[in-house]
Amino acid sequence: MLDPLWKELKSGTDVRGVACEGVPNEKINLTDSVIERITAAFVVWLSQKVKKEPDKLTISLGHDSRISADRIEQAVVKALKRAGIKIFLCELASTPSMFMTTVDLSCDGAIQITASHHPWNRNGLKFFTRNGGLDSSDLEEVLALAQADKKAPEKTGSAVPCDYMKTYAAHLRKMICDGIGIAESEKPLKNMHIVVDAGNGAGGFYATDVLAPLGADISGSQFLEPDGHFPNHIPNPENEEAMASICKAVRNVKADLGVIFDTDVDRGGAVDASGEEINRNRLVAVASAIALENHPGGTIVTDSITSTGLKDYIEKTLGGIHHRFKRGYKNVINEAIRLNNDGIDCPLAIETSGHAAMRENYFLDDGAYLVTKIIIKTAALRREGKSLEDLLAPLAEPQEASEIRIPITQEDARKAGQIVIDHLTDYAKKQEGWSIAPDNREGIRISFDKAHGDGWMLLRLSVHDPILPLNMESDSKGGVRTIAEEATAFLEKEFGIDLSPLEKFLRK
Repeated sequence: MLDPLWKELKSGTDVRGVACEGVPNEKINLTDSVIERITAAFVVWLSQKVKKEPDKLTISLGHDSRISADRIEQAVVKALKRAGIKIFLCELASTPSMFMTTVDLSCDGAIQITASHHPWNRNGLKFFTRNGGLDSSDLEEVLALAQADKKAPEKTGSAVPCDYMKTYAAHLRKMICDGIGIAESEKPLKNMHIVVDAGNGAGGFYATDVLAPLGADISGSQFLEPDGHFPNHIPNPENEEAMASICKAVRNVKADLGVIFDTDVDRGGAVDASGEEINRNRLVAVASAIALENHPGGTIVTDSITSTGLKDYIEKTLGGIHHRFKRGYKNVINEAIRLNNDGIDCPLAIETSGHAAMRENYFLDDGAYLVTKIIIKTAALRREGKSLEDLLAPLAEPQEASEIRIPITQEDARKAGQIVIDHLTDYAKKQEGWSIAPDNREGIRISFDKAHGDGWMLLRLSVHDPILPLNMESDSKGGVRTIAEEATAFLEKEFGIDLSPLEKFLRK
């Protein structure tokens, strides 16, 4: 059992904590000593997994643009050197590129210093082996070793500078050249205008080192310079302000396409030529169309909050199979891997947050890889006189959508939340106009007929927080409110939850 200090640093499959002062009521818990202990524990854990002595291991180390990166890097390097590790110092890098060092540089493991889209004062550690990112249970083992202050025998390691991002960018350029069928020297993107928004994270390289060398017009690109204060907008494709910013940038210069990344580039989004965002269900639809081109009838694994229209698009328009699963990008990826191991052709795992992992790319969630595939698809459509808008035309989108996060007030939040879900399941079976989704794999998803909201709702347990997220979509104006009212009639009788967010929504 983890003590509170170590437990609060665990965020799913990543270590995340407060790394800088400057935010009221937030105390630094990602101290140098904590970082050194977690790093030393990872060495012990990795040594056991790969069956090598610690001083025979090679580990790559990179970071995103956060202002605490240098301090944390020094603490990680100190712990690795003390264990005799050979370190490839990659400096500013994307998270997916760190995994790829295990492929191209034969590293035994990799560490990325990042807290994804979290506030500027946060930071963290993400770990990889040659099999991919650690699972939640793996990280718990690492933190248990850190709690016990486990270390490898002291040796003398070394740190070697390594500009791996050049190799990584070259991979992406080759993908585009091969996908379009035009050599790099002939500038395959010379007739494309693509705007990149890196949100001052680690993704600026995509404009300067991938697109520009291939002849793309990148004018109008914004926030390419690394700045860990994130002064322009949150680097997060799910953020409304961020997406509004890239949409406006595309419209301002009349670009053919816009792409946006989160801080560490493991997620991406896009904007079509009309300035409309390709995000969430639309992004899943485009990625599915690309993945199923060479895998007719294949299965696409998504998280649980995808729309009814998306399911119809994947199954009726694309001829694939839609497999809804649990929220959490590692949950989605692991489910896709499981299906493939069971003999089911599953080329893509994707979460609506923008985490997209293709089987052809080690099931690595990589925002740059995803937008590269979208660029290739855009070029192919243009040759046919078509566009991404044409590709998405059959996708039915809801009239309304909303998410309300309902706090759980009981100490054992997961138990209390599950009781509410179980009660709702029993209640739904007896309600006229309600039907429980047959592919329910997380929480309880209920469809409503036209008289009761003309849509669906999903009540589930949050992956990390003591929260019951309530997702609702409707194909009719005012339908989400009707669904919320029907949900409230049940939830107001339940114990241990705070309905004030739902009540506030209904007062609007």
